[in-house]
Amino acid sequence: MEAITIDVVSDVVCPWCYLGRQRLEKAIDNVKDELAVAVTFRPYQLNPDMPPEGVDHKKHLAEKLGGADAVNRAHEMLADLGAEDGIDFDFPAVKISPNTLDAHRLLRWAMIEGQDVQSRVALALFKAYFEEGRNVGDRAVLLDVAESAGMDRAVVTALFSAGADVDAVKEEIGMARDMGVTGVPCFIIDNKYAVMGAQSVDVLTNAFREIAAMKAQERVGKN
Repeated sequence: MEAITIDVVSDVVCPWCYLGRQRLEKAIDNVKDELAVAVTFRPYQLNPDMPPEGVDHKKHLAEKLGGADAVNRAHEMLADLGAEDGIDFDFPAVKISPNTLDAHRLLRWAMIEGQDVQSRVALALFKAYFEEGRNVGDRAVLLDVAESAGMDRAVVTALFSAGADVDAVKEEIGMARDMGVTGVPCFIIDNKYAVMGAQSVDVLTNAFREIAAMKAQERVGKN
């Protein structure tokens, strides 16, 4: 069975990243009998200069998108798309646009414990923010997410308190920007190929199969 790696560059407050995550899962399911797929979530911050306490979500979006009407139109479209992919977006419940640095630190520690743990944490963060309106910049919320995913709450508390991996996460975000990532989600396959945006399940599925076929051909060519 051919194997591929996927690095998902995303931000936990990006609705398109949540859609991308759901579509990725469906695409992986489509090729589960053909390919072994290893997924790692990599950090990106849409708003790296956000204050630690965050800002008013509705005001921030209105300023960013050009007014309340534009925000409402965007939310209506995303809610419809989300429903197709099993996401129950509750945008009125979202009150704070947070700084996501601590959320990305948590995802980094989750990956140390394993791909499955990180996958559970990523999904829980998206759900907490977009479906429950919880502030994923609040460490109490992050500790709840960590514990729900099977991580040790006391260990995560100690890591936060010690300031662990702040620089490492910032460096990784900087590397993504240096690579040319300007929007998320971005799916980097086998460290060679990039698929930008929340593409359809079919697009992702076909990309995985095409890349796996190229790898197989390359191997034949070397023999």
